Amino acid sequence: MTDQTPVTDLSFSSLHLPEPLARGIADAGFERCTPIQAGTLPRALAGLDVAGQAQTGTGKTAAFLVAMFANLLRSPPPADRPVTSPRGFILAPTRELAVQIHKDAELLGQYCNLSLGLAFGGVDYEKQRRQLEAGVDVLIGTPGRIIDYYKQRVFDLRHVQVMVLDEADRMFDLGFIADIRYLLRRMPEPTRRLSMLFSATLSQRVLELAYEHMNEPELVRIEPEKVTADKVRQVIYFPSMEEKVGLLVGLLKKLNATRTMVFVNMKRTAERLEATLRANHIDAEAMSGDVPQNKRLRMLRDFHEGRLPVLIATDVAARGLHIPDVSHVFNYDLPQDPEDYVHRIGRTARAGAAGDAISFGCEDYVQSLPDIEAFIGRKLPVEPVEPGLVTEVVAAPHEHYGRGPGRGHGRGGPRSGPRSGPGRGGRGAPRPAERGERERPAARSAPMPSVSAASTDAGSEERARREQRAPRRPEGPREAPAAVAAPAAAAEGAPRKRRRRRRGGRGGGAKTAGAEAPVATPAANAAGLPRAGRLALLVTALAVAAAALWWAIAR
Repeated sequence: MTDQTPVTDLSFSSLHLPEPLARGIADAGFERCTPIQAGTLPRALAGLDVAGQAQTGTGKTAAFLVAMFANLLRSPPPADRPVTSPRGFILAPTRELAVQIHKDAELLGQYCNLSLGLAFGGVDYEKQRRQLEAGVDVLIGTPGRIIDYYKQRVFDLRHVQVMVLDEADRMFDLGFIADIRYLLRRMPEPTRRLSMLFSATLSQRVLELAYEHMNEPELVRIEPEKVTADKVRQVIYFPSMEEKVGLLVGLLKKLNATRTMVFVNMKRTAERLEATLRANHIDAEAMSGDVPQNKRLRMLRDFHEGRLPVLIATDVAARGLHIPDVSHVFNYDLPQDPEDYVHRIGRTARAGAAGDAISFGCEDYVQSLPDIEAFIGRKLPVEPVEPGLVTEVVAAPHEHYGRGPGRGHGRGGPRSGPRSGPGRGGRGAPRPAERGERERPAARSAPMPSVSAASTDAGSEERARREQRAPRRPEGPREAPAAVAAPAAAAEGAPRKRRRRRRGGRGGGAKTAGAEAPVATPAANAAGLPRAGRLALLVTALAVAAAALWWAIAR
């Protein structure tokens, strides 16, 4: 904003602005209005709602800030307004844009005695909350954090006098339309407030939102047929995938670009490109949606002050950032949306300055080129990829990609150790190829025996052992002499008898003739002997009885 070039004859002094606001504009170095300012300020200062469309970087932020401050200085707040009810409300789609608007507001309104509040996610939750609880005149922020505070009743919107939506089409792209409607319905009626909507493009859905929540807004279109600024020199190269990095390094060194923005489509590409440029002695940092807010603000500050020569960014940084003296913008990846191309190259040649926009049409993203050329209404000049432009690139170590050593494993990185078990096909289980490689050597060296054959052999041996250990019953008195030696044999064999498997519980199994009563006696059960022991005891008792009977008969 500090390098605006006057492009109209309308001066700020002719607008009869309040004296504190005029002093701030003079300190900022503004004398004459840009086309969007000249088209919107007279209407907004008269209290009419406006919806403005203009090229990126032509002073839209200054237009709505001047109109807001002038309205608030001329219209005193209601007597019943609580301190936690802001009078001005500015909604931006991204944190970076909200911070930029707040910075411009501090510059233009430094003498207006209006307190400014900033609310955006990712940092300073309690600090922002305390600031809003203390009361602010103008609230600037992003939808998510503002709705969070609103639902906690940190502030209310009942006394909003001026409402601004910046980059309204980007609000739709990011899915904020429901949040916007939620906030607009908590404000006073459109007839009781001044509403302004600004964007680089005004689609039909944005206009529907304007007509729904604004009071008959007047559309101000500044050169809508010229989507891109005239002073942006646009060219395109068609490198192969292997030549992209070398071409970028070669152009950065050849052009001696000291303040350059490189846009990519994916966060991983930004991280890899940062590591590669640093390995080739080019100071660069990557900014994406996953970078912590404090680090993002530090990157922007270093880039703004010239300490960081190359800033790599995804489209999160393509809107609303005013960084003076950006000499080159590289579209390392062509954007999928033609409007994103306009916003990317709008980072250079701002407010009348000149700049270069260089695009790479690789095979991955060149399919979007026809849509981009149709949207901007012109063909991009083609530059040949000369062999001298493609520089030999020093490859970055793989572990330097992203933020840590495990960047190829998702957000949490690789697991810290193996699973406790073999797993069942989950993340801890080896891949099918790995399982085959690990199991085949073991299969060749030690083949597994057949389960059915092993079980059959084991059953046969068990039955043979049972038959050998089974006790024989005496056949009657005629066999009594042979049974005299049975007690000793039974006594010797009883301890060696092994415990059989029970099939009917304790004391179960088949019953032998003449042995029912001794087996079922409480004494035998109380003895706690196993079944084999009870049978041996029974056989011993019968043998002793037979021997006693034979001895009595013999006498």
